[in-house]
Amino acid sequence: MPLLLVLLLMLPLAGWCSVTDDPRLLPVPPDAPRPSRAEVEAMVPEIAEARGVEEALVLAVIAAESSFNAHAVSHAGAVGLMQLMPETAADYGIGSVEALFDARTNLRVGTRHLKRLLNKYDNDYGRAVMAYNAGEGVVDRTNSRVTYLETLNYTEAVLLQYVRNGGQAPTQAALRQVRALRGMRHAGGARRLMKRYLDPSLLSLKVKPTLDLPALSPRLHEPGPASQPMFELDTGR
Repeated sequence: MPLLLVLLLMLPLAGWCSVTDDPRLLPVPPDAPRPSRAEVEAMVPEIAEARGVEEALVLAVIAAESSFNAHAVSHAGAVGLMQLMPETAADYGIGSVEALFDARTNLRVGTRHLKRLLNKYDNDYGRAVMAYNAGEGVVDRTNSRVTYLETLNYTEAVLLQYVRNGGQAPTQAALRQVRALRGMRHAGGARRLMKRYLDPSLLSLKVKPTLDLPALSPRLHEPGPASQPMFELDTGR
């Protein structure tokens, strides 16, 4: 068998598959009952108060991230109620993926991370929620003008749920910004589609003078019963 063919056959065995391509590499939930929504909601007040984060905001993030499923695993490998990536959890001292399936541990780490983002962005709920979803690097690089549709939809959903949960922090400005960014994104997408698919020749017209060029004079086209247009559409394309 040729050496190149052998190497190609060995690539999958060598781990040349991304996490999203091979579900076997994703974290596996424990074979144990998961807490109910009511049990999760009962944990939130103490954890939120300990970190100085509004309970209404923590509940809104849980709803958007995992729908209160402590065993949720995303296609990217985020784990648990507030969908923590193992790398993020490691920054807060949690080095075990299995530990992230524990609802209380996951909520503590997720709320701590949320609090750090709120502090970084001066309690701007819009930017903090965007950063929780897309990452701080994206928010910082774009000067908070994130245009990822997933992030914009996520941020709006969290802020609206926060208000429904009784949150009192001002979020209307953040919602207006999110909707404006979504509008800009759609407008930009439409322009890109037109540029890509529309024949530029359709945007131009060919015209020809109605008289011979030596006789072309505005005086011959002065208003009146006998006037003629100076130019007419050239249909001989």
